[in-house]
Amino acid sequence: MSFAFGIGIGTQNNQGEWLEVFYLHPVYMPGPKLVEVAGNVVNYTGGNQAISATPKQLKALAESLGEAGFGDQANLAVRAATSERPVVVTLLESDDTASSTPEVYLKLHLISHRLVKPHSLKLDGIFGKLPNLAWTNEGAIDLNELPDRQLKARIEGRLLEVKSVDKFPQMTDYVVPKGIRIADTARVRLGAYVGEGTTVMHEGFINFNAGTEGTSMIEGRISAGVMIGQGSDLGGGCSTMGTLSGGGNIIISVGENCLIGANSGIGIPLGDRCTVEAGLYITSGTKVALLDDNNELVEVIKARDLASKPDLLFRRNSQTGAVECKTNKSAIELNEELHANN
Repeated sequence: MSFAFGIGIGTQNNQGEWLEVFYLHPVYMPGPKLVEVAGNVVNYTGGNQAISATPKQLKALAESLGEAGFGDQANLAVRAATSERPVVVTLLESDDTASSTPEVYLKLHLISHRLVKPHSLKLDGIFGKLPNLAWTNEGAIDLNELPDRQLKARIEGRLLEVKSVDKFPQMTDYVVPKGIRIADTARVRLGAYVGEGTTVMHEGFINFNAGTEGTSMIEGRISAGVMIGQGSDLGGGCSTMGTLSGGGNIIISVGENCLIGANSGIGIPLGDRCTVEAGLYITSGTKVALLDDNNELVEVIKARDLASKPDLLFRRNSQTGAVECKTNKSAIELNEELHANN
């Protein structure tokens, strides 16, 4: 069985190099029949390939897919045959290191379409296959071609707005998953996994290969590689240390029904029903005073020894400044009306 399939409409620069690709209906683990039908039309020879398709090929592909019972893909091929932008048919036999820009975009789409979870795909080396681009109101533009495009727009009486300069686009230009709210769409990158029921407020941020399992209120930062469990909230300005921001190979995660307070942060995985007090940043080496039910000191350990353990309350002693940890007796109850996305 193959790994992934997608018919994509993208953008190329003046040298014919791929800048970005949009996949409306990416397929995870396509059956052999779909791969065979598509492969025969576009001359697929196996392995991982991103094959440019002509309108003639796309019409033939639509007919073959329709006859084989792949209606969504057939309809997409019909529409793609009329595209003014270049079209690519990407077939990935295995989840190997990506060798082209269309391959990277297909993998990022699989995550944002919720077809796979973060950490389930091989994403090493993707930065070298993602060109740094100007993301504008007219789409992606090669930075070397941007000045001419800006001048052309001015001459024609238009303004070319550059929204960002980055390797990653915002997710919502490609995928809008069901049942979510995002106040500032520029703060969620393609390749984010945004679970149904999630609300991302204006200061919230979700990086690629990271996200939420379900109902959550995100007002802080979810760094690359971090997953937030169902029912957990991130307070305003808080941070989760990702593999790209100091976490190294440690996979940081947040369990279910947790609360990370405003302007706080974590550098260890949290278990279920944990609370981190506002303004408190916990790294793996932070010295933590363990307290019993009578607030008596049991021992002092490093925060890494509490990684993934449930029902913990992390706080700072207002008199001594010491970081303390107690059993969290009160589970975090989410406001259902606040989290409603219907």
